[in-house]
Amino acid sequence: MKKNLMGECFAEFIGSWVLIFIGAGCVASLVLAGASISQWEISIIWGLGVTMAIYITGAVSGTHINPAVTIGLMVHRKFPKEKVLPYIMAQILGCFTGAATVYFLFQNLFTSYEAKNNIIRASSEGLATAGIFSTYPHPEITMVGALFVEIIITMFLFIVILAVGEDKNTNKPGSNFGPVIIGLTIAIIGGSFGVLTGFAMNPARDFGPKLFAMLAGWQSYALGENMYFLVPIIGPIIGGFIFDKLVVKYMPQNQTLECDKVE
Repeated sequence: MKKNLMGECFAEFIGSWVLIFIGAGCVASLVLAGASISQWEISIIWGLGVTMAIYITGAVSGTHINPAVTIGLMVHRKFPKEKVLPYIMAQILGCFTGAATVYFLFQNLFTSYEAKNNIIRASSEGLATAGIFSTYPHPEITMVGALFVEIIITMFLFIVILAVGEDKNTNKPGSNFGPVIIGLTIAIIGGSFGVLTGFAMNPARDFGPKLFAMLAGWQSYALGENMYFLVPIIGPIIGGFIFDKLVVKYMPQNQTLECDKVE
């Protein structure tokens, strides 16, 4: 059991690292090097990062790479409670390490960009570069508004994740195509609503990189104004609890759930 759990946690670490390595890497290219990347292209790259992470680690851990997914599967799909905390810790550490990797690779560009634009990291202006790693709201969005955005978009993502893994869903894609559907879902969410909050939908994806940014010179400013870091933690966790109530109960009965097989 302990050996299996260690392997699953390592897979969660790797999957989470891939997510930030690819996603934050494309944002760094946009911000620091002026790469011609649109909001839709950024969203596609984040989605493909998730798809690749699932293909790499799905057979080992199920590729949650998201505490909201892990908690949701515990509540809805009998995911073992004793695995929840180790999974979440591995996810946060993987995202932290992904941010550190991106920073290492782009370090000279960070220094040059900050010098050229007179940006001091440990200041509110430093969010211009801290946002490469994690999410912050649009200036016109309130804290409450941002919370509702994260709740709703995570709810939609979690509905798709459960639908893809639901054996009673006769329209679900084959197991080899499920990761693509999940990646496309993240892409369309990012393309539609990413400008509002940065479409975190994942406490580890946001908090792990924020922890790294705090240690890399952005200090407490990396957490965002008015304790904003709590929004991408609380919102996604709230967002994943509707699918069973509104959809699954109307599907044919007496079939095993794909997610139940993750052990």
